[in-house]
Amino acid sequence: MTSKNKNENIAPDQDKQSAEDSNKVESTTSDVEQKTTNETSVEETTAQTPEANQSQSSQPAFEEKQGKRGVKLGTVAIIISILFGGGLTFQIQQKNAEYQAQINALQTQLKQTQDNIQSELDSTQKQAIDKATEITHRAETVLAQQQKSIVSLQVAMADVKGRRPNDWLLAEADYLVKLAGRKLFLEHDAVSATKLMESADQRIAALNDPSLVPLRKSMANDITKLKTIPLIDREGLVLRITALQQQVDKLPLANALLPEAQQVEKQVVSEDVYDWKDNLMTSLKDFSENFITFRTRDGNVIPLLSPQQHFYLKENIKAKLETAIKAVYVEQQEIYSTALTTADKWSATFFNQDSNEVIEFNKALELLSKQTVQVEYPVKLETQQELSDVIRERLRREVTTLVAEDK
Repeated sequence: MTSKNKNENIAPDQDKQSAEDSNKVESTTSDVEQKTTNETSVEETTAQTPEANQSQSSQPAFEEKQGKRGVKLGTVAIIISILFGGGLTFQIQQKNAEYQAQINALQTQLKQTQDNIQSELDSTQKQAIDKATEITHRAETVLAQQQKSIVSLQVAMADVKGRRPNDWLLAEADYLVKLAGRKLFLEHDAVSATKLMESADQRIAALNDPSLVPLRKSMANDITKLKTIPLIDREGLVLRITALQQQVDKLPLANALLPEAQQVEKQVVSEDVYDWKDNLMTSLKDFSENFITFRTRDGNVIPLLSPQQHFYLKENIKAKLETAIKAVYVEQQEIYSTALTTADKWSATFFNQDSNEVIEFNKALELLSKQTVQVEYPVKLETQQELSDVIRERLRREVTTLVAEDK
């Protein structure tokens, strides 16, 4: 609309300027013609005044001269008119070009202004939409929270109004069952879990509710499974292994291990006279053995350990026993058995097997390596889920009753 108004304002200005330029051209042409006419009249007057006394014979020459001068003046007037018209036309074209450039610049500026206004309008509209969306989401969140609060209050009111004294026993039983599950799965304490399950079963029995018979059946199954879990005296095993660990430093080191000597058959003197040479050699050998004895042993000789190697041996055996202690607590049977078996093997190889301490040490290691430290526990307790379902069902029924009474 602004562009149209500007164009309409510019068009009358151009028509007005063109009209003014035309009036200027006509005025200039009229002035030139009037000046020419006045000059002609002056010349004629001037000419007539001095020639009044001349004769009639010079009149045709004068008229011819006047005619040529009029033609010249008309030609000059036409040329001047053409020049003025061309100059005015050129000036008008320049003005039109300037006006057109101004119009184009105004149109470009108008286009940029419109684009900026549209961009700002879109940005403002988007911000308004985002703000409205955020406010809507916030309001929905607040409404949802209020709705949850209302539901919680209704549940609490139903719990207060519809609660019966026996329901506390059901809640206690649920707490005891959950605690038994934690004791079993987190601490692997089957004894405490069994006691807790028995206490929960007593709470359920005190309710004297026939509808809870399936629940008590599940509890009986769980208690039976817990009682079948083998009990491991971890503290006792750890103490016995620790005692062996402290005894390692006192074990005597074995001497060099020599292969067994070959059995040599003792020769005797024969009664045959012809064997006098052999009998003589036998007598000499028996006599020499009273002073020097030679025995031959075939096989590898295991040398004694150096003091440094002896120290490393004892420390490695202690480390194996420490590994067995850790395996007892984490219930890793394979690691436990491997550590004790390796310690027993090293003890039998490098310690003096004739020593009573070493013999008892090896017997204890062999006995401990056969102990079981890993137990298979139940995957889950059946009672926990069933008891949660019973509590949820009773609570839902009480809430439904309360809502129906409110209506």
